Amino acid sequence: MATKIFNLFDFKQKVDYKIEILSGLTVALALVPEAIAFALIPGFSPLTGLYAAFVICLVTAILGGRPGMISGATGAVAAIFIGFIVKIKEVFPGIQPDEILQYVFATVILAGVFQIIFGFLRLGKFIRLVPHPVIFGFVNGLAIIIFMAQFPNFYNSESGQLLATKPFMIMLGLTLLTMLIIWGLPKLTKAVPSALVAILVVSLIVIFGDIDTLTVKDIMKGESMNGGFPPLTIPQIPLNLQSLTFILPFSFIIAGVGLIESLLTLNIVDEITDTRGSGNKESVAQGTANILSGFLSGMGGCAMIGQSLINTSSGARARLSGITAAVMLLVFIMFGSSLIEQLPMAALVGLMFMVAIGTFEWASFRTFGKMPISDVIVMILVTLITAITHNLALAVLLGVIIAALAYAWENAKRIRARKYVDEHGIKHYEIYGPLFFGSTTVFGQKFDIQNDPDIVIIDFEESRIVDMSAIEAVNKVTERYKKVGKEVHLRHLSDDCIALLNKADAIIDVNVMEDPTYKLVVDKIPKKS
Repeated sequence: MATKIFNLFDFKQKVDYKIEILSGLTVALALVPEAIAFALIPGFSPLTGLYAAFVICLVTAILGGRPGMISGATGAVAAIFIGFIVKIKEVFPGIQPDEILQYVFATVILAGVFQIIFGFLRLGKFIRLVPHPVIFGFVNGLAIIIFMAQFPNFYNSESGQLLATKPFMIMLGLTLLTMLIIWGLPKLTKAVPSALVAILVVSLIVIFGDIDTLTVKDIMKGESMNGGFPPLTIPQIPLNLQSLTFILPFSFIIAGVGLIESLLTLNIVDEITDTRGSGNKESVAQGTANILSGFLSGMGGCAMIGQSLINTSSGARARLSGITAAVMLLVFIMFGSSLIEQLPMAALVGLMFMVAIGTFEWASFRTFGKMPISDVIVMILVTLITAITHNLALAVLLGVIIAALAYAWENAKRIRARKYVDEHGIKHYEIYGPLFFGSTTVFGQKFDIQNDPDIVIIDFEESRIVDMSAIEAVNKVTERYKKVGKEVHLRHLSDDCIALLNKADAIIDVNVMEDPTYKLVVDKIPKKS
């Protein structure tokens, strides 16, 4: 038992405690404004976002499948709740804000259950089906979202106009100073995370210089982030079919969006750290975190690529950084709200600008002219869909579909047939390339049925019958030969092809000569010498 606990907290791996703790502190500072901002998007209290950030960050840091990855309240989940609130007001007219929150918590808990089921069924491996151009597009789109999300800080929140010249120049100067420190300090020393130094230096300049600029308190719109330990909440919603059918689709969407974003972030951190995380373990951890978040007054969330990159770029590789970030976030909520509210947004904006620059896959530009045009199109489309709609799940799903169709189209053109007549006067068709729904039309055009001799052999040694469309294509060809009184033999069918044909025989009539089992002849024709 003790060994399992030690493995859980990664005590067997070499941990740089100073880097882990300082990196965790940096992440905690970066989590605060985002958690508040994400909570305000659907109109929740800042504490709803902060509690979610604390719970999800802590649980996934301890139980997750990717040490060093940071999770918390996210914009992707917050965006879902915008539509949720509109819909709940239509379904339940006159519902009060406190009652809406009860449905929110119940939805988050059910989403967590779905994520745990996903993990226990070991479905995390399906993230491998996401092609690299889709990941490039996802990352680039997310970088654009992170970058563009900082621009409202340069505008007056009341008038919507650009800040006046002096406040604008102060904001811009402090932002650039933050970016300069983050970029330049690692060239001098890596003893402390440059992001943390940048935040502290700019904050001290603003506080002791009495500089009038936007702070965390200003974005809270009069709300307070001062709170205690997340209170236990049992969602008070009617336990009936109407409530379940209402929250079920939203729970499923939250679970899907959360898993897609989390597993893609896991893959990205894997590449950065040159290690391998567990998608299934992460799915269970995300689900557990969302269930606890719902019971502890949180809005739910998932992995955060921006904070994960802050953490890994600071050198953190173990679970301690995530645990530190969560604990420090709770400390800020319970005891340090007055200090956190004084943090200048310019420091956090500069940090997120650097995160966006670091997130963007600049190497993707080098793929132009080198990758297939279909991959380039997929990458650009996913980038645009992600950046425009902010719907990461939709962008990834459409990217996978387009990439799959492009792959099917390319493979559909690869079906070929070598043709010859042997010394016995038998016509041979040696098929190579996959026979599937996309290549069946070309396959059917390979045969000269009217002019072929009386005996024909179709050889599948270099081909595979992949799906039902392929079986039907073989069926049609053999039927056409049968109608003109010619004999067809199929040769070199692989075991999986034979199994597929056997299973299909009960569904469609694979009408090939003589054989009563699945009507495919086990040929005894002499092979080509």
